[in-house]
Amino acid sequence: MDQLQQGTTPPAAANDETAAQRAAEEEMRRNLLATVLDTAARERLARIALVSQDRARQIEAILLRMAQTGQLRGRVTEEQLIDLLEKADDAQSKGKPQKTTVVFQRRKGVFDDEDDF
Repeated sequence: MDQLQQGTTPPAAANDETAAQRAAEEEMRRNLLATVLDTAARERLARIALVSQDRARQIEAILLRMAQTGQLRGRVTEEQLIDLLEKADDAQSKGKPQKTTVVFQRRKGVFDDEDDF
């Protein structure tokens, strides 16, 4: 009661407001992606999201940024999405060191079976 008199919202109401705001932002993001991507590209992005949610969010953020800055002309096709994925993968791999490989070199002649006879 004191919180209402002071003009602050109770914690439960604040959580409801933030949840509603997140849902509205998510709906707006989905609508914008639906207008930017064609059906094949949208399906591919959905399959990527099944495997790697973070990767799909990253690509969605790139697409939304490109749409807001006017870099996209028309709808993004599946081929354009594949190109974008490859470019993003190349950019990530440049920042990371190359994967190291371990090569086992076995000594020859140390464990020779001919010595047993």
